[in-house]
Amino acid sequence: MDKEEIRIYSEQDMVGIRAAGRLAAEVLDHITPFVKVGVDTESLDNLMNEFIQSKGGASADIGYCGYPKATCISPNHVICHGIPSPDKYLQNGDIVNIDVTVVLDGWYGDTSRMFYVGHPSVKAKRLVQTTYETMMAGVMAVKPGATTGDLGAAMQSVAESAGYSVVRDYCGHGCGGIFHGAPNILNFGRKGAGVKLVPGMVFTIEPMVNVGSFETMTLKDGWTVVTKDKQLSAQFEHMVAVTSEGVEILTLSPKGWNYPPYQGG
Repeated sequence: MDKEEIRIYSEQDMVGIRAAGRLAAEVLDHITPFVKVGVDTESLDNLMNEFIQSKGGASADIGYCGYPKATCISPNHVICHGIPSPDKYLQNGDIVNIDVTVVLDGWYGDTSRMFYVGHPSVKAKRLVQTTYETMMAGVMAVKPGATTGDLGAAMQSVAESAGYSVVRDYCGHGCGGIFHGAPNILNFGRKGAGVKLVPGMVFTIEPMVNVGSFETMTLKDGWTVVTKDKQLSAQFEHMVAVTSEGVEILTLSPKGWNYPPYQGG
């Protein structure tokens, strides 16, 4: 997308965007105690949809390009877009990403976190930790004058230094007044390349990090994306705004539950 297509939001706009970002984070706080061994993913989806509606919002996912559910729930080797189902039960040792996008008063809030189910392996926990650090490296690179390539390079460096790969087929995106738009925020890149950041931009940073190859495969349902080699994958996502001083994270957990294990989970 061209730079001209990137939306720049006013401080008045940011009031609504902040509220939407906070609601998205509250949804993940709300579902945390329910993410446990034996629960089916459709039950989790229903609980989150009910919570979103109780707060005056709506799921942005339902019906988006035909998507059937309110959230995406992606365990283990599922990279993203896992469809909640009454037949998919969480098992001891799973790691699972829950991705939520809400619409509140016309504004969008988009975030995801990883969750531990029971007692994951040391290998799985290390991947989750590194993925969180990868996301935060991208977040902390955000400032006026930086480029989207700076963000990608920062994330790629953290993940690959730990021996992992970053997914190339999916990326962060402009958000706020729209669900998906410019600029694209790749999980890899070259410093100085890409679009220059200016105050008022709002976008997601959402690296997907794999134990093995970065290659992906989409299942027959047309949505669920898995690692081609069936090795574990993890993802975290924050929606952020570029400010005159640097960056504002719009989807921080109100309860401080930004990284597992979560108190109360």
